[in-house]
Amino acid sequence: MTRHISRRLAGTGAFLVAGALMLTACGGSGFEEPADDAAGGTATGLTSSDDALTVLIGSSGDAETDAVTDAVAAWSEDSGVMADVQVASDLPQQLSQGFAASTPPDLFYLAPEAVAGYADNGSLQPYGDLLANKDDFYPSLVENFTVDDTFYCAPKDFSTLALVINTQLWEDAGLTDADVPTTWDELADVAETLTTDKQVGLALSNEYQRLGVFMAEAGGGLVVDDEAVADSEGSVEGLEYVRTHLTDGTFAYAADLGAGWPGEAFGKELAAMTVEGNWITGALTNDFPDVDYQVIELPAGPAGKGTLQFTNCWGMAADSPNQEAALSLVEHLTSTEQQLAFSEAFGPMPSIQSAAGDWTSANPDLAAFLDGAEYAQFPPTWAGATDVITDLNSQLESLGTGDPREILGGAQSNLEAIAE
Repeated sequence: MTRHISRRLAGTGAFLVAGALMLTACGGSGFEEPADDAAGGTATGLTSSDDALTVLIGSSGDAETDAVTDAVAAWSEDSGVMADVQVASDLPQQLSQGFAASTPPDLFYLAPEAVAGYADNGSLQPYGDLLANKDDFYPSLVENFTVDDTFYCAPKDFSTLALVINTQLWEDAGLTDADVPTTWDELADVAETLTTDKQVGLALSNEYQRLGVFMAEAGGGLVVDDEAVADSEGSVEGLEYVRTHLTDGTFAYAADLGAGWPGEAFGKELAAMTVEGNWITGALTNDFPDVDYQVIELPAGPAGKGTLQFTNCWGMAADSPNQEAALSLVEHLTSTEQQLAFSEAFGPMPSIQSAAGDWTSANPDLAAFLDGAEYAQFPPTWAGATDVITDLNSQLESLGTGDPREILGGAQSNLEAIAE
């Protein structure tokens, strides 16, 4: 194994979310003014005016803030439309307050689980089908932001989960490239080999947003094909696997290792492996630059490969008086050139398929994250799903001594209660 040297990655999971891929948008670095109708609308059905745009983001740090601010400023200079980027301290709360006061930002980061609720109450302007590059987005990302067959907003980027291995601890344990795990049994074997009195084999976080990969790999999940399957045999089998190895001490929650999250446990070498998103590479580069590591696809379970993906979109307010300009700005921000620039600046993967080749060439050691896009599940986007997951996570804290079937039975009941 070789050391992976990476740039600072942030964001997708830290929205979470987000990171992604793209095609050069026709709107690119400007837009043509369409003919207005008497009501201030256009042939596209979007509003048009001379009003400046307000863009609200939830930033992972200075790198993301500066990159988005610079990109918006470049578009503004070229288009002649003023635009201001604001960084939220609490994005969901500020967005909710803006809608309640009828003063929402024109564009904003929006998580998949929030789309259905805002779509239902008329807060969002659906513009997905107007995008010049709409067919280039990964289909699974489009699905994240589709409500009642309406594609609401452009996925701005995305991330998946992969297995991160400390190469020095791997070598110290006498393991080689031939031992890289591709199945659950192999993962269990190397975790046991890597577990010592100083470190655990695999560090995890005690939440569905990580443990859900094992549910997926066993053929389960929370919602699959728009059906609640939380208490399916596959879901139970996935959590049983985790519980078994929490109990035997080869897996451990980061909190039980005295770390705030698995990336910290991994960086401090309290764990030899972890399951995390591509944002971990930036954290390791910044906080633990001497740690050598490799990223591989997660080992397959009984049902095959599995991972979770996370994303955000560029939401557009239904009350925005200048939606035509907002659409042009989104096309600029999701263009191939701009998404690759965002990736270099702060780490997200582009949300469009046509950028995959350039992204992989620039990030060969991170290819496992992008490979996961082919089979990734995403957290449920039903209205109310956030509360269901929050309750589930509280139960997963005690998975090591709990009953996976009982835990998932509660999640199933809660999902069924919010099912449309």
